[in-house]
Amino acid sequence: MAAIEQSVPNQRSAQAKAGKKPRARKHTFRLDMTPMVDLAFLLLTFFMLTTTFAKPRVMQLTMPVRDPNHLTEIGHSQALTIVLGTAHRVYYYFGLHAPADASVPVPMLHTTDFSARGIRRVLLARRSQRPEPVVLIKAGPHAKYQDMVDILDEMNLTDQKKYVLTELSAADRQLLPAAEQR
Repeated sequence: MAAIEQSVPNQRSAQAKAGKKPRARKHTFRLDMTPMVDLAFLLLTFFMLTTTFAKPRVMQLTMPVRDPNHLTEIGHSQALTIVLGTAHRVYYYFGLHAPADASVPVPMLHTTDFSARGIRRVLLARRSQRPEPVVLIKAGPHAKYQDMVDILDEMNLTDQKKYVLTELSAADRQLLPAAEQR
């Protein structure tokens, strides 16, 4: 049992020596702390059980069913290819990279980042030039999962209607700088 005891000094002997009339003896004060501790634990468990914990935030991503009979061809003029690199770098080029087709020129690779003046500005500018651009998102060999989440957030922020998550081809890998290819 938890208790706090406070004793009062013996005043009778000091008063007897001084020649004064002795006072009535005071009893020690005792406070039982058990009910207060019980109440504290009851309140603690009540608030722990009734509080709402932070719910996990989930991004809904609906992937279409792959049907080999209905492949969609993307025009060279409406494509924007984004390659995710190391250290949160984003590489992009306009059009498609098709080394087997001689009529398609080799694209010029640009580098940016995930800032508001980076890939977001590129996406908004491309959307204003072409009403229906198709964005091809490819993860580089050393891309992080956070980069993929960031680029999907940018797709939502810039209200891109058509974007595709696809694999990095060998031709795209050759476009990357030497540090990214390892």
